Order: sequence, then structure tokens, then C-alpha cells
Amino acid sequence: MQKFKKYLRIFIISFLFALHALVFTAINYAFPHYDEAIITGGEVKRMDKDGFIDAQNPADGPTRDVYFIYTRELNGTKVMPYRNEDTGWGLSLYFKFNSADVQAAAQSLVGEGRAQIKYYGWRIAMFDMFRNAVSVKKLKEGETRANPISSYIFYALTAVSFVVCATFVRRKFKDEPSSNL
Repeated sequence: MQKFKKYLRIFIISFLFALHALVFTAINYAFPHYDEAIITGGEVKRMDKDGFIDAQNPADGPTRDVYFIYTRELNGTKVMPYRNEDTGWGLSLYFKFNSADVQAAAQSLVGEGRAQIKYYGWRIAMFDMFRNAVSVKKLKEGETRANPISSYIFYALTAVSFVVCATFVRRKFKDEPSSNL
């Protein structure tokens, strides 16, 4: 029975770890991040449900315009494209309906020096996934980019939650001392 309790405890703690790792991943994807970069340009691409519309992929249903903002790191040549698309009612954290305004702000900052891009999501080139820009602002001389405080708070709460849950499980399945006389 003791061995079963031990393995059950290990299984439950492993499950809790995987669950909390999933929450960490969701926080990292959905909560805002900030980049400091130089905006080098932007464009609009027409898309449908299958992706970009071109000669190989003609439009076969409703289409939408998706804005893209192109940046370069401050002290290097590494480039980063950002998608700038309205979320509509789909992602409840943002309800972003101002992609045209964000694009206009980004275009006005081309060649103007450092800019802060607030975004969520990941850039995964293999899957054609782009970070989605939420806002763009010019950074003044000596000003640094913002920190994602809300992300830090939720990371800390998730870590505390894991520790509390794991401690509870360890106490619940604590090995009782044997009473061998």
C-alpha cells in the first residue's frame, strides 16, 4: 500500500507540474510583451481562411486585410515581422479593433529611431505564425521599454499555486511511520 501511495503521489505531482506548465505557456502566449526596435516598414496583405492570397492560393471565400509591421533590432541586423490584425471578439484579453490606427502609428515611426512594440503571441516561422502588435509608440531619448508586469504577477501566482498544490499532495500522501515492534 505504501508503494502505491508513493507512485500515486509522484503521478499527481507530475500531473500538477504539467498542468501548471500549460498555464505558464498560455500566460507567455496571451499576455503582453514589449520589444524595443527600429521600425523599417509595413504593408497590407489580403488573406482568406487558407492564408495569403496569391496566384497559387486564389481567394475562395471571405477575405480580410492583415497589416504587417517590419522591424530591426537596435544594434544588429536581426529582423522581426509583426502581424497587426484585429482580434475582434475572439481573444477576450484584447478586443483589438484598431489595427489601422496601429499601422498608421507604425508607418509614422519609420526612420524615426527607437520604438516600443507591445505584442502578444509567438513568432514561429515554420508555421507562418507572427506576433500580433497591440500598440506602437516612439521611445524618447533615455526612455526604456516597459516591462510586462501583469505577466510577472501571473507567473508568480502560478508558481505559488504549484507549490501549494504540491505541498498539499505531499502531505495528503505522506508516508506514515511504520509501527514495527
